Amino acid sequence: MSSVAVLIDHDRGVPSGGALEALTAARRLAADLGADLDAVVLGDSELFETHGASLVASCASYGAAVVHRGRHSLLADYGPDAWGAALAAFIEAVHPAAVVAAGTDRGAEAMAQLAARTDLPLVANCVSVSPANDPWEITRIQWGGSLLEDVTLTSSLPLLTIAQHAVEAAPCEDDPVEAMVADFAPDLGSEAERTLVRDRVTLTEGITLSTSPVVVSGGRGVGSAEGFAPLEELAELLGGRVGCSRAVTNNGWRSHADQVGQTGTRIAPEIYIACGISGAIQHWVGAMGSKNILAINIDPEANMVTKAGYAVIADLHEVVPAISDEIRRRRDRPAN
Repeated sequence: MSSVAVLIDHDRGVPSGGALEALTAARRLAADLGADLDAVVLGDSELFETHGASLVASCASYGAAVVHRGRHSLLADYGPDAWGAALAAFIEAVHPAAVVAAGTDRGAEAMAQLAARTDLPLVANCVSVSPANDPWEITRIQWGGSLLEDVTLTSSLPLLTIAQHAVEAAPCEDDPVEAMVADFAPDLGSEAERTLVRDRVTLTEGITLSTSPVVVSGGRGVGSAEGFAPLEELAELLGGRVGCSRAVTNNGWRSHADQVGQTGTRIAPEIYIACGISGAIQHWVGAMGSKNILAINIDPEANMVTKAGYAVIADLHEVVPAISDEIRRRRDRPAN
């Protein structure tokens, strides 16, 4: 039986949230095609010795029947040339019905490498895929999330990336069947060494902006770098992290690492509290995956206010401390 193969975007053995979303989307695609769901994991011997069992278990829990492990010393860490070459070797050996990856930086880069090596079209940032007809009918995000584009795909091997947060990652409802493991050893030439991660510097510990369940962001309306102190306090009380808009980083009030947006970090928290943010399209692209959005702004016509599920039309410098005070009051209240 043919299979839909999913490239597992992982960081030293830990699958990304995008990879689990891609597995979920590809599971539905495989069902529509009457095909199996396979996973492709790339690494070296040390990675598979350390994380091999957990990676296979994760893939199996999302429905993967076979986990193909590409093993090579140049796959010890991420490298787009090496990943692209390894994927090309995989499809030549296995001949899947389609190849899917997450629309993360790594997934998009590796799939672009694969498309260039195989001279096949790549449809990026898909939100829905219908393979019922020939050609396939696909809807994808374009222009930074400002519009949806309907396209058709005719290809001997469909290559797709799934837009981040377009699908909620969901393990199989049934008990997972133990996945088979199939190893392959891609022949990687010297060109695969052109771009490789050689070293890392840890900038943050614990939850990050992209993984935090709560994000409290400030925009130009915060007024200054010092004005972020109440936002920091609120984020700490809620167990979240602080973000910001591009205007804030342009003014030098906060690091680019804190920026939410198309050119910053894309987030999907349970709640996003946007304080003094107008909501330019590039910021909205980074925040639109949020489950709930609370906008605090003095302008009732601000884009972020009109798009948010909840809004407070008031001065953030009064509202944010009041929220923090109420959280502390309720926590200090004795239980009945």
